[in-house]
Amino acid sequence: MAVYRSTYIDKKTNKKRQQRVWWYSFVFQGRRVQESSGSTRKTVAMESEKRRRLELEQGFNGIADNRRDRLRTLGKVAEEFLESYSLRNPRSAVFATYAVGHVARLLGRTLVVAVTDATVKLYQDARLKEKASAKSINEETGFLLRMLDEQGDILRAKLRREHALKLQVDEPVAKAFGSEEKARLLAAAKARRSPHIYPALMLNLHAGLRDGEIRGLQWGRIDLVKAVLVVGKAKTLAGQGRAVPLNSDVLRALTEHAQWYLKKFGETKPEWYVFPAGQPQPTDPTRPVSSFKTAWAEVKMAAEITGRWHDGRHSYITALAESGEASDETIRQLAGHVSKQMLARYSHIGMEAKRRAVAALEVKPARSETEQNAVGVVKVSTKVELVN
Repeated sequence: MAVYRSTYIDKKTNKKRQQRVWWYSFVFQGRRVQESSGSTRKTVAMESEKRRRLELEQGFNGIADNRRDRLRTLGKVAEEFLESYSLRNPRSAVFATYAVGHVARLLGRTLVVAVTDATVKLYQDARLKEKASAKSINEETGFLLRMLDEQGDILRAKLRREHALKLQVDEPVAKAFGSEEKARLLAAAKARRSPHIYPALMLNLHAGLRDGEIRGLQWGRIDLVKAVLVVGKAKTLAGQGRAVPLNSDVLRALTEHAQWYLKKFGETKPEWYVFPAGQPQPTDPTRPVSSFKTAWAEVKMAAEITGRWHDGRHSYITALAESGEASDETIRQLAGHVSKQMLARYSHIGMEAKRRAVAALEVKPARSETEQNAVGVVKVSTKVELVN
């Protein structure tokens, strides 16, 4: 057993100095346990080391039937978790692999029995130092605790009590493009060499499709005669399989795209992707384009407008809400939302629309008999003039 204080190089003096906080380090079941005591006093650090070793021994011996599992490393657990998760959740397997990959990279050699709430907090700190977003860290922490099963449930409850389960996430800076901005974006998109970006942007702004829904769109899901498309795989169950009517602008854009497609590939098979893969020009209709990122950046630069690709969807939902023609339920069905909270997050009702709404509540002052008579005379005079 050993306690120690780490050293570091002072940037101002370029001299080696010792940290004030004491750490402890020991080997348990062939694995190194190295943690901070959180104290500047050596005696406290020594006591912390004893308690930590006792905690590990009690945890190891307290679950005799699961002893082998408790001695596995998180790296091994991560491999088995991902294998099972990918089979059950194929649509989100790529994201899970990315998130769990960070957990395995930083905690892969840690024994399951050694994982505590302090381990989770240190992981959060390490990822923050790597400039990872709070949202990503929360997702990764969630996977970590799921991997630990019952032990993770206990840790989750403890972290929640300590208000340390999730990092505070700043709301994304979302915006809704105005009509003039949308016109400039579409004009810039139409001028690009990419055959994808203009029809894709139309589907984004005028049909509210998510990025993945656009990239995964196949010709068999579009009916240009009935002017409707059916969304395939979507982010939410409410979004998958929803029918979205196409206005004349989107229909025209898709018709022109279909004509280009026929010249390029000779036909539009139902299973072929509307936006095929290939660089610098589309070449493989059996695979979807991987991203609109580059073309979108060029469009924004040409239009001199800032914003995210996803803001096109915000704009679509906002326009529906401002139109007064669509109820909340209609908007949810068109956009694939599942809750009022999500609708509120995406809808950015313009100030002018809000002013019109509150103005309608104003109590109009009653007209005097003289004013009413004057209005009547004006109406009669106007009628006479029109007859003459």
